[in-house]
Amino acid sequence: MIGIENGIIKTIEPIQLQEHEKSELAIAAPGLIDLQINGYAGCDFNQGAIPEDLVGQVIRMLWREGVTASYPTLITNSDETITLGLEAIARACEEDTVAAAGIAGIHLEGPFISPHDGARGAHSRRYVKAPDWELFCRWQEAARGRIRILTLSPEWPGSGDFIRRCSESGVTVSIGHTSATSEQIQEAVACGAIMSTHLGNGAHLSLPRHPNYIWEQLAQESLWSCLIADGFHLPDQVLKVVLKVKGDKAVLVSDAVSISGLASGTYTSYIGGKVVLTPEGKLHMAENEQLLAGSAQMQLWGIEHLLNQGIASLTEAWNMASLGPASIMNLPSAEGLSPGAPADFVLFSKEGSRLRVEQTYKSGELVFKQNSLHL
Repeated sequence: MIGIENGIIKTIEPIQLQEHEKSELAIAAPGLIDLQINGYAGCDFNQGAIPEDLVGQVIRMLWREGVTASYPTLITNSDETITLGLEAIARACEEDTVAAAGIAGIHLEGPFISPHDGARGAHSRRYVKAPDWELFCRWQEAARGRIRILTLSPEWPGSGDFIRRCSESGVTVSIGHTSATSEQIQEAVACGAIMSTHLGNGAHLSLPRHPNYIWEQLAQESLWSCLIADGFHLPDQVLKVVLKVKGDKAVLVSDAVSISGLASGTYTSYIGGKVVLTPEGKLHMAENEQLLAGSAQMQLWGIEHLLNQGIASLTEAWNMASLGPASIMNLPSAEGLSPGAPADFVLFSKEGSRLRVEQTYKSGELVFKQNSLHL
């Protein structure tokens, strides 16, 4: 039994149950934390002038997925469009208590990434540029200081100094969409980079056998590895290798786009144009089913995939989407379900190969109950 006081876990007490009663009881676990989410259920953070109520609407909908904290992600775009997005999210956090509670920060993915095809992924080449400290400071001002994660490629001249400045200002620097050499990655880590964005994706189709930037990031012991474990972005053998190498420093992100949470079908996305979401859950470009158009699945799906494929235990997989991300960002919820930690947790059940969120609690308040969304 979890005792809560003023939004904090006060006590955790065992309860006596008969053996047959245990199987009927929901499992309590820390709330999920998504470090990289571009949108959900038709709502897109990357449309520039975000509607006033969109941010809070997404946070409320994420409760049904067990997500109690997230980092809305803005990707490479024009300076003006990025500014508009940052301002809109910051304004939502100031005016909507739900948005303020559910958003732990903003993730800026680009535009300081590799200009090369493959490594650039779906990001527009038109807006890719070298790291610019003055521009970043203007964006941070527009965000009211809420940019907490920055994904960049350290292949640009002067990246080391830029990374150091970001790190010293409290921003978590992540390496992603990169064509960097091993030496450039080593310098980035020495200057404060601590994470890899969706490792193994946003990469060239063919790489040198060795060295290459994936091997180098795996070899850097201080780097956390973020993974998209939807069954489409990375083969299971890659997931297994990363987990074996990184252990507790491997975490799950959704990197979900606005089409996540919608029914299968053909859609037009703000960034990718016409795309297809298959009944199996794969999102690909309409003109070429071999080209992924982003992720359409949430962290819960990734947890299920790791569990059902025997890659990780339920506890390991769940922690990769909750305690791991919280630890990277130094959030109080990294303490998990323990006295003194925030009362951000979920109750879920296991039905065959699927996990079902029954209830979600944010700061001790019931915010989602199956078949009833509390607004």
